[in-house]
Amino acid sequence: MHIYINIGTNEKEINTEKKKKLTPEQKEKIKKALRAGYGKLRVASGRLYSVIEDKIFDGRCFFSEIKEEILEDVAAVRERDPAARSDIEVMLLYSGVHAMLAYRVAHKLYVNKHFLPARAVSQLARFLTGIEIHPGAQIGKRLMIDHGSGVVIGETCIIGDDCTLYQGVTLGGTGKDTGKRHPTLGNNVMVGAGAKVLGPFRIGDGAKIAAGAVVLKEIPAGATAVGIPAKVVRQDGEKVSDQLDQIHITDPVSQQLSELETKIAELKGEIENLKKGEESAE
Repeated sequence: MHIYINIGTNEKEINTEKKKKLTPEQKEKIKKALRAGYGKLRVASGRLYSVIEDKIFDGRCFFSEIKEEILEDVAAVRERDPAARSDIEVMLLYSGVHAMLAYRVAHKLYVNKHFLPARAVSQLARFLTGIEIHPGAQIGKRLMIDHGSGVVIGETCIIGDDCTLYQGVTLGGTGKDTGKRHPTLGNNVMVGAGAKVLGPFRIGDGAKIAAGAVVLKEIPAGATAVGIPAKVVRQDGEKVSDQLDQIHITDPVSQQLSELETKIAELKGEIENLKKGEESAE
């Protein structure tokens, strides 16, 4: 049995010679191929998904899909970076956008099992941008990598939509895990400059990791984590603002030191009172 996919001048529908149920993902791939200019695709039913993937990878639909994703990345930078003055400036001069462009290409190679070319593209991007993204990582839409130098994203890392990473961020493993060994970031997650997120756990939607933090365990949605190792900070029960101020923020280490100083002062006072009592008794 063969499946014929036809598109007319005024209609966009999938017709098959024999009834066969297609998954939503397969239908979306086919529609993208048709929009890219493939008026007719004829593929063997047993290899439907792989052949459609090959058609998209080798044809104009591949570049059309990459173009859409990069335009979304550029729009995300314009929205979140006040220094960005124009789309052309972001496209030509922002290393984070360049790294994401290379990643999109490398990831397509990777999922099509072209592992060596995928790593070659990844390493070339690392040399040019200072940002290393493994082609096996799964990255959602509108990721913004601000400045970007020193950013590392591991192979089994999963990143949701609308996330922001600053320079020096590492999304890595601890070296002890196998299989899924890198973190999963939900949607709208912000990771501050120099922060390290190490291990196969989840950072919840809307969470914020402060600059320099080292995160070694799961962070719940909407929380803010700071310190080494990172701890969740809840500021007087008030809702954390949408934009994290990475300077004026409560430091849990400083809080603990302050508490220790207060306790020491109290103990000194008690010791002095005991000494005075002993002297009066004599």
